[in-house]
Amino acid sequence: MTAIVSNTVEFTPLEVEAFRHDGYFIARGLVPSDCIDTMRRITQRDLAAHQGDIEYEAELSYPGAPESLDADGGRTARRLRQAISRDPIFAKLVKEPFLVKRLEQLLGPHIVMPLAHHNCIMTKQPRFSSDTGWHQDTRYWNFTTGDLVNIWIALGEENLHNGCLRVLQGTHHERAERYRLDDELFLRKDLEENQPLLERAIPVELQAGDVLFFHARCFHSATRNFSAESKQSVVFTFRALENRPIPGTKSAQWPELLLS
Repeated sequence: MTAIVSNTVEFTPLEVEAFRHDGYFIARGLVPSDCIDTMRRITQRDLAAHQGDIEYEAELSYPGAPESLDADGGRTARRLRQAISRDPIFAKLVKEPFLVKRLEQLLGPHIVMPLAHHNCIMTKQPRFSSDTGWHQDTRYWNFTTGDLVNIWIALGEENLHNGCLRVLQGTHHERAERYRLDDELFLRKDLEENQPLLERAIPVELQAGDVLFFHARCFHSATRNFSAESKQSVVFTFRALENRPIPGTKSAQWPELLLS
């Protein structure tokens, strides 16, 4: 199995403060290249074979997506679900000290990884990918609080041309009133009151091995992929032990991993 080594295992106090203030922090080059290469190989294997649980762009009907599964590009994969079950490299990675110790700094001493949310490989394809509106990941999640942390691991370059994430700095501290959201809980771009907020958008440009840590309440969005190459990212979610899923909801329907 691939050995995973990183030079540091913790955030500095300034980095923790930056996360708490901004709602996100980028740890550059955190995941070693051999681990990235293995995850990329698994992704290519499962994309080519349409293997496992896959979400297709056509199933969400976001702007730019094919109209149906039978339309041209209808079998364009948006993400490979259940990443943790696709290869042991993923389970090994989320237990590594350079991730777990950082998550403990942000969430507390006991870290749990839900398998019901994220736990996927995003596979933004050329031509038939879609635009994702401004949203908080907690919109359909049901935990005691919304204090969860996501990690987004770049398997290759991510920029505005191929649809990198954009974030609204500090919005994990702000409450978005219901009227400012549409029926699917995306920020309304047509609402004048939202314009000053949308003007604060910051692109999160990454290189392979960079890890974006971001609060689940931090608003983020992404455009479709305008390049000729697939953009791939591994995404997981974490919570503190005491921030339990609410019984009877989707958040409570899957088992979870206790990491520390």
